[in-house]
Amino acid sequence: MHVINRVIIIFDTLEADMDIDNMKAFVSVAELKSLSAAAVKLNHLQSNMTAKIKKIEAHYGQQLFIRSAKGMELTSEGRKLYRQYKKMLVLWEETELDMSYREMKLRIGTMQSVFGKELTDALTRLYENHADLSVTLKTGTTQSMEHELLQGNIDLAFTIGRTDSPQLSYKKLGTEEMVLIGKKFAGGQSLECALHGENWIILTRDCLYAAILERLYAELGLEKGESTEVGILDTLLQLTSLGMGISLISKNIVMQHGFSAFAQLPEPFRYVDKYLVTRAGYEMSPLEKSFVETSHFL
Repeated sequence: MHVINRVIIIFDTLEADMDIDNMKAFVSVAELKSLSAAAVKLNHLQSNMTAKIKKIEAHYGQQLFIRSAKGMELTSEGRKLYRQYKKMLVLWEETELDMSYREMKLRIGTMQSVFGKELTDALTRLYENHADLSVTLKTGTTQSMEHELLQGNIDLAFTIGRTDSPQLSYKKLGTEEMVLIGKKFAGGQSLECALHGENWIILTRDCLYAAILERLYAELGLEKGESTEVGILDTLLQLTSLGMGISLISKNIVMQHGFSAFAQLPEPFRYVDKYLVTRAGYEMSPLEKSFVETSHFL
């Protein structure tokens, strides 16, 4: 009852119009920095999202967002409110989970090259609170994760890109910046010189990163060397750091590992969309909602 009582106390202090849906709208706009992207995520009209944000700003008598070249940015007061709303939503999801009698089971799929640390952190928090948690975890490419969903082997998948299958439902979680890694990028050469004739170190031949490299080389009119599939992220990072070739990977992972030999991609290739994918019509359990909402995938 401890968590439930905390939630009741918090939400009793809110006026009726400051409901969970409005909080989710505010948090989604803050995290995605876009009204339209937040509307898609929450399955709302963009006009409804705009009205919700204006309603919250009117309630507090504060400007909470400003528009910039990067999108919808939080003001200083907006950042304060975001931190509070995020805490409240976490408590709400915990309450929903505590009141649920459904089986403590997660069946998820992910691409380790982007979601590795976020996934580990999210699962650690769940295991700390639910000793009876059962997890099925599969990793692979976007195509393989979608296949696992359609086969009923998993229920949630976190992917980069999508195939637009009519049997699946996609919710955009945001974007991921990609960078090129390899020893040559520490030498100050032009991008074309650093890439021309270089061997590729890739996870698999059908992964999205290999497809992006193919398009980049075609756009720049460059020749590539041999391609080596390694299948394991740590091996990919080790081989590129040794100078055995170049690769393309999430900038977040590069920063986590302290890589300095990397280069930005040209603008059309730099960002990729991240998605939460489920079977069409699938209703997430409170456990699954808590896992998604309290993680840092967004």
